[in-house]
Amino acid sequence: MRLTPTERDRLLLFSAAELARARRARGLRLNVPEATALIADTVCEVARDGGRLAEAVEAARSVLGPGDVLPGVADIVTEVHVEAVFDDGSRLAVVSDPIGGGLGERAPGALLPGPEHAEPEAAVRLTVTNTAAVPVSVTSHFHFFEANPRLDFDRAAAYGMRLAVPAGSSVRFGPGESAEVGLLPIGGARVAIGFAGLVDGPLDAPGAREEALRRAAACGYLGVPETRDQETER
Repeated sequence: MRLTPTERDRLLLFSAAELARARRARGLRLNVPEATALIADTVCEVARDGGRLAEAVEAARSVLGPGDVLPGVADIVTEVHVEAVFDDGSRLAVVSDPIGGGLGERAPGALLPGPEHAEPEAAVRLTVTNTAAVPVSVTSHFHFFEANPRLDFDRAAAYGMRLAVPAGSSVRFGPGESAEVGLLPIGGARVAIGFAGLVDGPLDAPGAREEALRRAAACGYLGVPETRDQETER
């Protein structure tokens, strides 16, 4: 059976969550990896059942309490990020204060105040057209170059970039709709693992961009120079 990197990551997360469930059932308190896996898996399962983002985050925030984890774990696991596939596309769920915290004035899934959730300044602006018959959502930290193959935009210009939107949010493209979006370079170590598997490594490694474009063209992604030339010839 062939699995994509995203599918392998999902199975690994599920296995870790199952281990956490089994240990909790034996009366053991969970450590950091176990608690994190169980919270993240809860989000993914609610999404799989057809739930909305806010419902998934709310369920994840109620799955564990302070008595379910080892001392100090609740102080370490203060926020869990996981990308899950909802009915309207993949979204990044941000589960804040996930272990027995109160909602306070925040709604489930709401963005937290602070500079990391401010609107970042775009370095590049592109027009994106959704040629699919269903809505497509792209989350804030998804490698935009690898977004849904039915989205038509300049893939080469989007290499190594993400959406210039607040962390944890997403942009939705309706069927047949076109919209202009802002992009900015992916920060940190600039390594793209998973996503659609077009890179799976350092973004700036020699030849990585050219190989990713070749893979995208071979897989029929719209917006790659080869596919644009084919559309022009027609």
